[in-house]
Amino acid sequence: MITLSPEDVKLRFGPLFAQKFLVMVDERAGTAEILEQCRVRGTIEWDAMNRRRAGGAVSRCEVEGTSMTIRARLGNYPVNFGSAAGDIGGQALEAVEVSGDEVITTWAGIAGAGVGVAACLPQAPGVIRTEYPSEDDLKVGGARTNHVRIISPRYEKVCIGIDDTDTKTEGATWVMALKCAEACRIEGVEFLNMRLVQLNPAVPEKTTNCVSSALNFAARPGRIPLLLESVRLFVEKNTFSRDTGIACYHGLGDFSGVPVARQVKTEIMTRDQAEREAEALGIEFLDRNNGKGRIGALGAVVWGNRGTEAAGLYGEHL
Repeated sequence: MITLSPEDVKLRFGPLFAQKFLVMVDERAGTAEILEQCRVRGTIEWDAMNRRRAGGAVSRCEVEGTSMTIRARLGNYPVNFGSAAGDIGGQALEAVEVSGDEVITTWAGIAGAGVGVAACLPQAPGVIRTEYPSEDDLKVGGARTNHVRIISPRYEKVCIGIDDTDTKTEGATWVMALKCAEACRIEGVEFLNMRLVQLNPAVPEKTTNCVSSALNFAARPGRIPLLLESVRLFVEKNTFSRDTGIACYHGLGDFSGVPVARQVKTEIMTRDQAEREAEALGIEFLDRNNGKGRIGALGAVVWGNRGTEAAGLYGEHL
């Protein structure tokens, strides 16, 4: 076994193109989410198609710009390059395993895809070290097959929903949410993205658009309490409303099929309903107002990882 740091890899192969590597795990659900960023979109698209085709630990891949998000199963799984093994190369995620406060992802690549897993990805910011089973795995390119184990810090995902921070004369929740994300810069916490979630525009008590906001973070497990408290303090200090709601979910749960996902966009819900639904889904409220903003905050968490359809009316798609 040969172990190299990202800097060692860079010295050996020269600077390449990976710009981020981050793995979030949810051991309760047996799943992981891997975020990769590259300098260009083409390599990300090619990697995503090849990894999905090869199976292994991969459940699904999504591409957004020059970033790829992989949803994977924890454990070790056989891969199948199929015709790619003989004709066009291939790339696969074989395993995702948790070891204390680290995550080990095991990769295989053929031909040019082997350069990706053996030379490019191991030098990405976020990688701690990479293990190569043999010297042959350090020979990249051509028709070779490469195997590597990439070790990175263990992160967990936190989605925070915020709603009702404005009034008819002051404020905008999406502005508050983005300012909150910028203010809560904490070592061991990565801000991932923010989404605007369109709720039911027919509700009588609203400002204008009836839109809540979701903030997604990757956090080292020991930093999650500080993150949640920092968000709560910022929002409560800067809100213009007495009905502000703040909800959070810690994990990689999939809320796409739950009834409340439809209800927050099509029905007029009560705060009591929202609180019951949140409890059933393992979503907690951070605010101390107990106000109607909890309805929209719940909606933000439920839709916070659903892509562009979160921003539309129920049933709308691009």
